[in-house]
Amino acid sequence: MSGEIYVGSADRDAPKERGWLVGYFQPGDDPRHSPEVEVKWGRHPAGDRRAEWVRGEDRTAILFLISGRFTLEFPDRRVTLARPGDYVLWGKGVDHSWHAEEESLVLTVRWPSLPGYATPLP
Repeated sequence: MSGEIYVGSADRDAPKERGWLVGYFQPGDDPRHSPEVEVKWGRHPAGDRRAEWVRGEDRTAILFLISGRFTLEFPDRRVTLARPGDYVLWGKGVDHSWHAEEESLVLTVRWPSLPGYATPLP
């Protein structure tokens, strides 16, 4: 990607990959292609809930609350992000799920980006 510049809109680009903007899944000639990291822009209406738990995750992730109220569920703990800038980081192998208590905007970064990984369709 040396020397390339990409200008986009998270609200326009994110729905194309279920919120994921940067990662291995982008075409190899796209400046947003990365085997190192994935970035997701998530807009969630109040009451939105992950359909099923993520189990056996092979990556580390950090999720930042931009606006709203968003709860992450882990096997032995719940974490509610309530103020802009609140975040939670979890490591490899940590099962999790989430739900939006209010209309929420979140930014998720996870690493590394795995070849062949695809987010299941809802």
